[in-house]
Amino acid sequence: MHDGNESHGGGDVVVRKRRKGIYILPNLFTLAALFGGFYSVVMAMNGRFDLAAIGVFCAMVLDSLDGRVARMTNTQSAFGEQMDSLSDMVSFGAAPALIAYEWSLKGLGRWGWIAAFIYCACAALRLARFNVNTGVVDKRYFQGLPSPAAAALVAGFIWLMTEIGVQRGMDSFLMSWTQITWTMFGFTLYAGLTMVTNVPFYSFKDVHLKKSVPFVVIVLIALGIAVINIHPPIVLFGVFVLYGLSGYAVYGWRKAKGQHSSVISISTDEPDERGLHK
Repeated sequence: MHDGNESHGGGDVVVRKRRKGIYILPNLFTLAALFGGFYSVVMAMNGRFDLAAIGVFCAMVLDSLDGRVARMTNTQSAFGEQMDSLSDMVSFGAAPALIAYEWSLKGLGRWGWIAAFIYCACAALRLARFNVNTGVVDKRYFQGLPSPAAAALVAGFIWLMTEIGVQRGMDSFLMSWTQITWTMFGFTLYAGLTMVTNVPFYSFKDVHLKKSVPFVVIVLIALGIAVINIHPPIVLFGVFVLYGLSGYAVYGWRKAKGQHSSVISISTDEPDERGLHK
């Protein structure tokens, strides 16, 4: 009976069978991000839409950390990549769609659930495309709006409205509830459809945390934190609105300059890339 070791003779090398396992640290962050998405859905079902939106933003922070932690600790794995995609689908696909529908879109009848479904379906398509195009996409850019940013547009609008005192079904001092509902409809469709475009969005992946930076960078980070704390819903929602528009600005700038507008890296090494450059 063998205990996992194999020995061939007294002086032979002992060959140990390596046990397969799962890296704990990065997957803890992924599970925490998944919990953020699940928590958001539960809070929306209980009518606490402010907490539901905050849950999505917490999931965003945790999702941004799991990959970096895996790379910094050399604990990347195929299991972790699949787990991350499934977590993203819940936290940034299903959760924002359900929160938006529960908050206002269901008042539009079939148009409401169609908008929510389009967002959810586009999130799934965007994540699937990201997984299969990882090897050919320019690492500096995302192909289409990343799903966490899309979720921030949807959840951020709800968070902003609840923070300024807008109650579900009631008019605000700026807009009627009908106008708010159609605005939510527009944000949901815009975020969903932008995820599946070929528009380039800066990925920040060329920012290396291990490298030294000038002192002024630390000062700017401190100022950024201070500005966010002035009023988190307004500042964060404003930041993601600008980011959600930035891709189209980059796309238009490249087109105007006659430059290559696709984020698919130009290469002749991979024959499967034919047809991807548009």
